[in-house]
Amino acid sequence: MEELKQEEMRMEMAEEPVSPTGQYFNSSALSIAIVGVLEFQVPLHESLAFTLLRDVFLPINPRFSSLMVTDKDGAKQWKKVKVNLKDHVTVPVFPSDNSPDFFYDDQFNDYLSKIATDQLPQSRPLWEIHIVKYRTRNAAGHVIFKLHHALGDGFSIMGALLSCLQRVDDPSLPITFPTLRTKSSSDGTEENEGAFRSMSRIFARLVHTVSDFGWSVLKSGFVEDDRTAIRSGDVGVEFRPVTVTTMTFSLDHIKRIKSNLRVVRFLILFGRVIKRLVCFFPIKVHLSMKGIIK
Repeated sequence: MEELKQEEMRMEMAEEPVSPTGQYFNSSALSIAIVGVLEFQVPLHESLAFTLLRDVFLPINPRFSSLMVTDKDGAKQWKKVKVNLKDHVTVPVFPSDNSPDFFYDDQFNDYLSKIATDQLPQSRPLWEIHIVKYRTRNAAGHVIFKLHHALGDGFSIMGALLSCLQRVDDPSLPITFPTLRTKSSSDGTEENEGAFRSMSRIFARLVHTVSDFGWSVLKSGFVEDDRTAIRSGDVGVEFRPVTVTTMTFSLDHIKRIKSNLRVVRFLILFGRVIKRLVCFFPIKVHLSMKGIIK
């Protein structure tokens, strides 16, 4: 009993102030969460998930076991609490179909859309996990992570999630990704593009930066976006139901485009998304790499 009281006192003392960004992301005016999906060749059992969460996930960051509370002075603090993992893990049940060739893509997308719009309870740490054991055309099982953006930015949260994974060849080593290698000329020296080309690129970037910034200021306060099939312009549209749409990209296809165009992967994905958007409304895209959206 005495040890329990001491543990509670330590939790109360271990309070961390919430950053201004974290307070903004979790306020009465705004609440933003990050949703990620892991696909498995074999469905994950919840007993294994509990062990992974308790021994690996929670120790990564103290905010994963903390509540956002308001102290007597009105300031928001992270207060460490005991986490009941059963409150954070959900195993959904879909309407069954006995057909051996049946896939649950529609049910999975509807469920993903639902949890993406649901608010995270403020009475417990701001994260939850959904273990989907129904196969789709992409995987035999899925794990959906939903973490509040007040816990951290995208880089830190993705780093925390990836640190929970292990390498297949050697689990004792941390997971690694291929590094980007710069191409060199045949004689081993870097390509010299010339002073004129370098100056023209710098000038073009400055012009585009000023133009984009000025256009953003105009759009934020003076110019209204046109009404399209994607933007209705109706009042209260943020309270209407939403649907999550997924797009699958082949890594081999992205690598082939990257090798041919010599651009970063982000521009390739951006071009593919723009290609889908032009199917819904007229859009003017000024890209020097037109091959991305062909």
